[in-house]
Amino acid sequence: MRRYAGEVPDLSAIRRVTLGAAGASALGLGYATLIERNAFTLREVTVPVLAPGASTLRVLHISDLHMTPDQRLKQNWLRELDGLEPDLVVNTGDNLSHPKAVPAVVQALGGLLARPGLFVFGSNDYFAPVVKNPLAYFDKNHDRVYGPPLPWGDLRAAFTERGWQDMTHVRRDIEVGGVRIAVAGVDDPHLERDRYETIAGAADPSADLRLGLTHSPEPRVLDRFAEDGYDLVLAGHTHGGQLCLPFYGALVTNCGIDRSRVKGASRWGAHMRLHVSAGIGTSPFAPARFFCRPEATLLTLVPASRDSAHRAADNATESAELRR
Repeated sequence: MRRYAGEVPDLSAIRRVTLGAAGASALGLGYATLIERNAFTLREVTVPVLAPGASTLRVLHISDLHMTPDQRLKQNWLRELDGLEPDLVVNTGDNLSHPKAVPAVVQALGGLLARPGLFVFGSNDYFAPVVKNPLAYFDKNHDRVYGPPLPWGDLRAAFTERGWQDMTHVRRDIEVGGVRIAVAGVDDPHLERDRYETIAGAADPSADLRLGLTHSPEPRVLDRFAEDGYDLVLAGHTHGGQLCLPFYGALVTNCGIDRSRVKGASRWGAHMRLHVSAGIGTSPFAPARFFCRPEATLLTLVPASRDSAHRAADNATESAELRR
């Protein structure tokens, strides 16, 4: 409606719009903090990365638990995951958000710790989370502030005593479910603790699967894994964007990858696959998720097409020859 000079604005209408917007914001915040962040879900994805003729391998990928001792809903849901009976469990870090959370993590993982497992750590295994300015996530060059040290050594001991293998700057050849795996991992690139040169070199081209592990999916690390002929890299850290918009997706990734790869399976380069977990928890100082439910992923790895497998093997062999 046209308003002329001197006409008094309809303050009641403005007040209604303002109150409506405030009410919608409050409802959204309540949903994100009270409902969605506890709406744990299991995603199932099939990824064709194994050598032709290899047996199917079921891999449970968990990440970013951000555990505190009192999070009973999360702990109970994690215990149920053992019922999936995965062949292999991969944990890509950020397990802790409290100095007394190690027992809660160990008890919640329960029977999964009795299964073959691999892990690398993230920043919130080493340092407690702190209050941050949310706008800092939009600045990739912002100064990082770290909280007090966390008992990562105790967590590592608990994992390894139960048989899980620490893949921090390590290469191993393992066999799980009849599948031969050449696996390597790096320390957290988000903290710039990655030292890829310690594991550099072509992955075994005769393995049924060449698997790389990292907490933060930084392109500099992903490129190195791809150059060395790895078939699949598993990562976490992004929380899937954590606060997402309908029809748009994640606002930020909190690392160097683009928004299209912020969670789930994607391709990286000509032959490598990447899977980024949206994670199970949040920082206690940002306890909200919106259009991005907390998740674990059951990856069913199946043989790739023969052409794809031959290309991957040729790339791994070529990479080995170039390094001689």
